[in-house]
Amino acid sequence: MTVLDVRALNRATLARQLLLDRADVPAFDAVAHLGGLQAQEPQEPFVGLWSRLRGFEASELSGLLTGRRVVRAHLMRRTVHLVTADDLLAWRSRHEAMLRQRVLGVYRRELTGVDLNELESAGRELMSDEEPRSMGVLARELAGRWPEPGPRALGEMLLAALIPVVQLPPRGLWRTKGGVRNALVTSWLGRDVDPLPADGSDPVGRALVRRYLTAYGPAATADLRAWSGLAGLPAAVAAMRGEMVSFRDERGRELLDLPGLPRPDAATPAPVRFLPAFDNAILGYHDRGRVIDDAHRGLSVTGARVVLVDGRAAAVWGFEDGAVVVTPLRRFSRADRAAVAEEGSALASFLSDRDSDRVRFDASCSPGSRHVSSSPSC
Repeated sequence: MTVLDVRALNRATLARQLLLDRADVPAFDAVAHLGGLQAQEPQEPFVGLWSRLRGFEASELSGLLTGRRVVRAHLMRRTVHLVTADDLLAWRSRHEAMLRQRVLGVYRRELTGVDLNELESAGRELMSDEEPRSMGVLARELAGRWPEPGPRALGEMLLAALIPVVQLPPRGLWRTKGGVRNALVTSWLGRDVDPLPADGSDPVGRALVRRYLTAYGPAATADLRAWSGLAGLPAAVAAMRGEMVSFRDERGRELLDLPGLPRPDAATPAPVRFLPAFDNAILGYHDRGRVIDDAHRGLSVTGARVVLVDGRAAAVWGFEDGAVVVTPLRRFSRADRAAVAEEGSALASFLSDRDSDRVRFDASCSPGSRHVSSSPSC
């Protein structure tokens, strides 16, 4: 079985993630190809798409949100994702059990004794008036009936797990601040989520495997589980064995893929790319070593935005006073610094609506320090 080293996996990831060459496709097609973008930080998907698409304009994504073609909802890993409306409708039921278990993993004690079916029915009844609600408002409306859990536990269980909802604009629009207001999927999209098949088959599971490998492969089943939050989809993977190809990584893990997808030569040059916080190019894997060194792995879960140089996380970045601020995690060559500055200048122009193209290199945050991990300027 062919062994793919870390550099070969890196180049495959960059190609599948549209980070090796910017793609000439509409933003809608990119969101669909990527299986969504993690979006609990509302402005981050704009940077994710800017780094992946040629000529991307922020207004395009805002228009998709207001036009109801893409939506913000809890889905993979119980985190807020920006996905196409069609994918939410097709995938939401398949994620429901995982969503419940993840909320219970945090609030099991508070929700002890609560009949979740009754809670769901009461929540749906309230929201059926099609009046958008925040989590706090909905929880307070039900607190008289369920006073013990507290509003946070009630709200999380209702809106992150039990009831299929979307977060409405202006939340998630370009350079727009807005609190989270939720509406039923049925009222916002005019259609309920697809039910799970009664015969126990798992077409959605197989579709998720294909979509994941298309945008993230070659990958191990542990990587698939890390991306989706689902338990590895073993039955779906087993059913698809005949249509997949296999490799090994340097640790001996089996890597699955679909035939005919890009696996560029490991020597392929990789351009500088600026990634947003929590980008799935990193979080979409259990083994993140194909993109980020173990010494800096913690950056991927603290919300640090990273800069890829030669395909690997080599700096973190922020945006302050119209300037992109870059803090290297290692010493840059003169050529690397120039390439980072050029890409950073273009990003500053995008983020400032073309008012500024300034880049500043900040060496005040020592690589690997807590300040680098948490500070937006680092």
